[in-house]
Amino acid sequence: MPELPEVETIARNLRQGIAGQPAVIGRHILETNLLWARTLAEPGPDEFRERLVGQVIENTRRRGKFLVFALSHDWLLFHLRMSGDLLVRPAGTPPSTHDRLLLELEGDLQLAFNDARKFGRVWLVNEVDRVLDGLGPEPLDEAFTAHDLFDRLQRTHRQLKPLLLDQTFLAGLGNIYADEALHLASLHPLTPANRLTEEQAGVLLTSIRAVLEDGISRNGASIDWVYRGGDFQNYFRVYQRTGEPCPKCGTPIARIVVGQRGTHYCPHCQPLSS
Repeated sequence: MPELPEVETIARNLRQGIAGQPAVIGRHILETNLLWARTLAEPGPDEFRERLVGQVIENTRRRGKFLVFALSHDWLLFHLRMSGDLLVRPAGTPPSTHDRLLLELEGDLQLAFNDARKFGRVWLVNEVDRVLDGLGPEPLDEAFTAHDLFDRLQRTHRQLKPLLLDQTFLAGLGNIYADEALHLASLHPLTPANRLTEEQAGVLLTSIRAVLEDGISRNGASIDWVYRGGDFQNYFRVYQRTGEPCPKCGTPIARIVVGQRGTHYCPHCQPLSS
């Protein structure tokens, strides 16, 4: 699943453009082509087209794992889920096998929502907070402090790994970056959250930010055929490195299952305290 760095990279590329892919900012939406009705979370197909056509894309940004398009009158939100992606193509490009929604844009461009596994969803709403209000703090927000994280950790005895994956606790982290951050912070994935000291909470927040910023600088991770362009996978410390030496101490990386998610850690650097 695309996580914060991957979604941030897509939002940036749509906003600024990259080689071979122009920016979409400032372009009118001329037509819609909904290819799989369940892609729309809301509204229905007819209202979606009626409201969307003629609006201008004013900005693209990220909130948690959501892509947020600020339009001239509404908000267009995408959640990529397992395999979603947004692609800019020449106008009139025939749909590919996994395209679910096509938006024809001013300037002879087409914005395609491609989603092989069909889990992604799209919202068109006039109040963005109605969809995003339940998300936790942004880990890269400078206003979110180590003390804030410590306070949130003290309220629960949940294990760290599943807690970090909970989007209502902290927005944007997924399996890759949670494993990477916990290793950098020398914290075992099964550690109860309320056992962390304030100093450990500060180290954890610093580690989360470090791996997210590194991921963003490398355009995210490309670990499946649905992801494009990133190379953070070449710098993983523990994720999907079972049996390989820990970069800190050389101990073989272990894999366990936590909350039905494969979890990678170093048994020496990340001991589980009694």
